[in-house]
Amino acid sequence: MLRKCKFLAVVAFAVGFAGAANATIATVYDGIAAGRASFDSTVTGAGGIVSSDTWTGLGGGTSINRGAYTITNNDGGSLGATTYGTMSGQVIGINPTGGGSNPRTNPMDYFNSGMTLTFASAVNAVGFEVGDWATCCFSPVTELFISFDGGTPIKVASASTSSQGRFPSQSNPGSNVYEIFVAAFDDTGSFTKVSFWGNGNGEYLVAGGQVRYALLKQGSLSPTAPVPLPAAGWALIAGIGGLFALRRRKA
Repeated sequence: MLRKCKFLAVVAFAVGFAGAANATIATVYDGIAAGRASFDSTVTGAGGIVSSDTWTGLGGGTSINRGAYTITNNDGGSLGATTYGTMSGQVIGINPTGGGSNPRTNPMDYFNSGMTLTFASAVNAVGFEVGDWATCCFSPVTELFISFDGGTPIKVASASTSSQGRFPSQSNPGSNVYEIFVAAFDDTGSFTKVSFWGNGNGEYLVAGGQVRYALLKQGSLSPTAPVPLPAAGWALIAGIGGLFALRRRKA
């Protein structure tokens, strides 16, 4: 009985260890006020501290220095600052352009039309405002992506109709002001570059307003859904189980 208990304890440790190594990635997609509140609660719930920067006095050029980070276009082109609707601060235009198949199966086809924030200190949680989202150009969907340090694109928004791009809490519900807040979290590491772009080829898209960011401790996020055990974890458990069965046969 004692040997069996030891075996079960080892299996429990193996499951816990494999699960802890999994990526915990979360996203926010909501109206601006609700989205910022969701970002803040996620960060503080993981023990982090929220930093924010409202975009004013952006100017232009190919690179804008905001102190904690710099803003560049993914294609290296000039940044054009403007205002949009009721967004918190200035924004820059990132009109999606690109090629590829339809439906759009490769997000990277549209990467060059987006923007990148390069941080002086590492982060793994970033969110900001987006304007004129999901007003056209679905074919059949329009999507938004965030990528940390050039890694796998994280889809933070998807809409197949204009109604999916609006939220009841937004102001001016009868106008064509489609404003949202999107964010991504990845507590498997820390990063210095955060890229953002959309694939709604032909639509007018702006981003910025107010940027919120944080650095969370690795593994500090609580998964919102059960995390599947990797194949390596199951193989480890199977191997331990085989050893236990072999020991019983020898006994």
